[in-house]
Amino acid sequence: MKIAIIQFPGSNCESESLRAIKQAGMDAEEFLWNRDHRDLANFDGYFIVGGFSYEDRSRSGIIASLDPLMNYLKPEAEKGKPVLGVCNGAQILVETGLVPALKNYALGMALAENWRLKNGVVVGTGFYNTWANIKQSVPSESSAFTRHLKNGEFIHVPIAHGEGRFIIPDELLAEMIDNNQTVFRYCDDAGNISAEFPTNPNGAMYNLAAVTNAAGNVMAIMPHPERTDNGQPIFTSMREYIEEKITINIDKQIEFTPPPLNIQTKEKDNSILELPVELLITDNEAATVQNALKNLGIEVGIKRYVQWELKFPESTDLNTVKKQIIDSGELFNKNKERLVDDLDASSDSVLLLVRYLDDSIGEQKKETLSKLGVPGIEFVTKGILWKITTDNTNINSAVEKILATHILFNPFSQECFKY
Repeated sequence: MKIAIIQFPGSNCESESLRAIKQAGMDAEEFLWNRDHRDLANFDGYFIVGGFSYEDRSRSGIIASLDPLMNYLKPEAEKGKPVLGVCNGAQILVETGLVPALKNYALGMALAENWRLKNGVVVGTGFYNTWANIKQSVPSESSAFTRHLKNGEFIHVPIAHGEGRFIIPDELLAEMIDNNQTVFRYCDDAGNISAEFPTNPNGAMYNLAAVTNAAGNVMAIMPHPERTDNGQPIFTSMREYIEEKITINIDKQIEFTPPPLNIQTKEKDNSILELPVELLITDNEAATVQNALKNLGIEVGIKRYVQWELKFPESTDLNTVKKQIIDSGELFNKNKERLVDDLDASSDSVLLLVRYLDDSIGEQKKETLSKLGVPGIEFVTKGILWKITTDNTNINSAVEKILATHILFNPFSQECFKY
């Protein structure tokens, strides 16, 4: 039983992943992203490890999900071979569409920025590192990774991520629950499930810690079972699944169809102070996105700006509050960033504004700026402005191709406007 430990640039959990696989009685071999992808066919199972592939540029997992390697992994999964993605590996599986495995691997869900909710209030956001309980919420025989745990049993495992909040359309979630795809859910020390922090450490809907495809042989799990002996039942289950040549509903399909993308034009509002910010140094994130698109045959130029928008009452002198905000240093660092005065798109370029549907960062900045004496703030939003340019093809055609890759935004956790 030979397991490929798949690593992309920025992966950093290979040592504990190798150890967990070997401890479960299987052979493990590191498989780097630039190895001959055809070699994947020689393995019995696959483990996409955690870390920060491509430094989480654009968003966690998206760049690796577009790597040609994943197109070689899909047919192996379709044979019923087990595929496990932990943390960043889970993010890659979600962005690839291997989970939940809609028709043609269409994108069906998101792993969004963490929220820590207590009594309806966001008490924290961003990267969080702790231990959590995850409760098996499906019958043991329903997946390749649950055979050595009982339905209702929970294990204590570490988590360490910044974007682990599962967001799934209600219709799809209902279908996944019926299909036994909602494998592990966060619970407290008594096994009780509550959406409140700290039981739910990242705000994931339905307290989801792990989900599978309909066939049960591909699992995306955000906690790290490979970092503790408590997680060994997941790996020994995987071994038994391979050893006994088990297949589970291998041809089972999900009926849910995601809605088409709807990109609207953002209307100008004179009561909103817009502060587009760019890096003074090379923007590696924009360069990585541009290179990934080039590898997909889409030749465009990419620039990236952080777009802050602050709404004030109409009577507010925006020039005065703008100076206060700049002087506060709260929204950008003048030593490495600068405000941009003119971002108008030309005939050979398009501006796309991407924002999270739940902008907890903007809410926190509003509170901080108000405490610093900036008066009358009604709301603050944070977005990313992507400027797409081309000189050898129709710009609208290029944008359509880019949107189809989902490299700039995930419609289940973010919204996008033509700016």
